[in-house]
Amino acid sequence: MDNVSDLGFFVLLARSGSLAACAQQLGVTPPTVSKRLAALERRLGVRLLNRSTRRMALTPEGEAYVADGTRLMEELNALEQRVAAARDTPRGLLRVQATLGFGRRYVAPLVSQFMQQQPDVDVLLQLSDKPPTRDQPHHDVMVRVGPLPDARWNARRLAPNRRVLVASPLYLKQFGEPRTPAELHQHRCIVIRQDDDTFGTWHLRQAGRTETVKVRGRCSTNDGETAMAWALDGHGILLRSEWDAAAYVRSGRLQRVLPGWSFPGADIVAVYPTQQNLAAKTRAFIDFLADSLADKRAGRRGEAGGW
Repeated sequence: MDNVSDLGFFVLLARSGSLAACAQQLGVTPPTVSKRLAALERRLGVRLLNRSTRRMALTPEGEAYVADGTRLMEELNALEQRVAAARDTPRGLLRVQATLGFGRRYVAPLVSQFMQQQPDVDVLLQLSDKPPTRDQPHHDVMVRVGPLPDARWNARRLAPNRRVLVASPLYLKQFGEPRTPAELHQHRCIVIRQDDDTFGTWHLRQAGRTETVKVRGRCSTNDGETAMAWALDGHGILLRSEWDAAAYVRSGRLQRVLPGWSFPGADIVAVYPTQQNLAAKTRAFIDFLADSLADKRAGRRGEAGGW
């Protein structure tokens, strides 16, 4: 009885035709129904039923309450069905955020393919290299590269990734190739400036030991594609994602530098607000990204000179 709204209760009472019949459907006693009706009339400040020992009749106010209430309940039921259907069928607006470089090169084309497969889903794609914060505007899913700044985020790894040092053959011919991390101090390095606290600081690992190097160079930028273009032009050594650098290494336009050293993980992850009750559009997009990136990685490894 407590789970039945006042409106639902009164519509049921009017359709039942008597307090006793309504009580039977609700599984309570007639006095309980009478008390509920009295409380409803007190709250509304009007009489909804004229009742006697033998029959009851709707007042004009009661008739309006039933007529308009029935319509409202039908609209509410239709709304709930539409909302519930979102769990099963991808539809509606999907808000996606991705990093600038990876977003342009990989996420944007995959969004295009996804929309071709899901005609009932619209996509708003925003590109930004600013790390997500808990109070930022809502996104259904964010595609990030590297570790999450906040452990409270829910995330799924879409594809493995690593960062590598690369330079053009022109640069290495002119300035030589560093053999140890310490020698990076003597080289021109291209730095992607996204966080002033770690600007130009590279952490290299090998055999359980870590070396931290503060590098410098003539050019820096907050845009990864610009930094890559400078590296291709021979302006210095660049630390970049494997996904961005692999094609240039395979073609010979870039070469690996210090290949025996590794960097902190940079996996590609999908970040979303909750583990529970994900909308079908969000689940479908995350699954599509994971499958598509796995196919791209497999194809890339199958090419000659793959990583």
